[in-house]
Amino acid sequence: MPVTSDPRPIGVFDSGIGGLTTVRELFRVLPHESVLYFGDTARLPWGNKSKETVTRFSLEIASFLERQNVKCIVVACNTASSHALDTLRARFRVPIIDVIEPAARAAVAASPRGLIGVVGTLATVGSGAYPNAIARLAPGANVISRACPLLVPLVEEGWLDHAVTRAVAEEYLAELRNAGLESLILGCTHYPLLAPLLSRLMGPGVTLIDSGAEAARATAHLLAERGQLASTAAGAKAPVHHFFLSDEPRRRSFATIAQAFLGRPLPHVTVVDQTDLPWFERPHRQPTLSGGDTL
Repeated sequence: MPVTSDPRPIGVFDSGIGGLTTVRELFRVLPHESVLYFGDTARLPWGNKSKETVTRFSLEIASFLERQNVKCIVVACNTASSHALDTLRARFRVPIIDVIEPAARAAVAASPRGLIGVVGTLATVGSGAYPNAIARLAPGANVISRACPLLVPLVEEGWLDHAVTRAVAEEYLAELRNAGLESLILGCTHYPLLAPLLSRLMGPGVTLIDSGAEAARATAHLLAERGQLASTAAGAKAPVHHFFLSDEPRRRSFATIAQAFLGRPLPHVTVVDQTDLPWFERPHRQPTLSGGDTL
């Protein structure tokens, strides 16, 4: 018999802070769940790294999350979902939720004529993961993909509606804007912060698909199906959230940017110490931002 409630946290990881947009959606659809997030700020970006490297990083982080006794792991990184998913699922017993399949399903549902666009990192687009997933669901669909590597640093700079960001987005989206698309998958968890800009550029006839939000809904469905939702009964413990980073951010604007991703103040944040021990076995420290501010 499946359990009827499970207080353990949901594990989530990303190459940096982009996955906080997925956590924001988890907070919205699963308000009673605790979340344990890991952002690999020491080694980002992952979008220009090889499949082997991305897989190794993903296995390390999943091992860390497993040690924290999470009940599932959400791979809130399109690059990791593209490159490491099969290896993660073969290695770990906890359910692994990716961002590719849920977003592909949503795009197919929003595209009766099968005209779908994808924007993402070089690694995500180069992997062909989205066209492959869409082809399994809708073999006749026409998918146009475009790598947009400059958008991530612009988002992390906080330039969400800056003239430079608009110019870069217009350049990247030129082909997609003329393709008569019905939907556009935001295949990077940074991109939801650019949704108002991207929506204006693509026009009202194109539905934007937030891959992180779709993964959050898939997580809610999976936990409900397995009887592993946290208890909502009177007296049940309130959710407790904890965020880990692999390096201490040096930019003073980090907390502001991270809170923009999350849509609320950050919970407790811990930095994993950099020593010669396997990093997921190392002690942790509280990060201090420049100027003496702490998270």
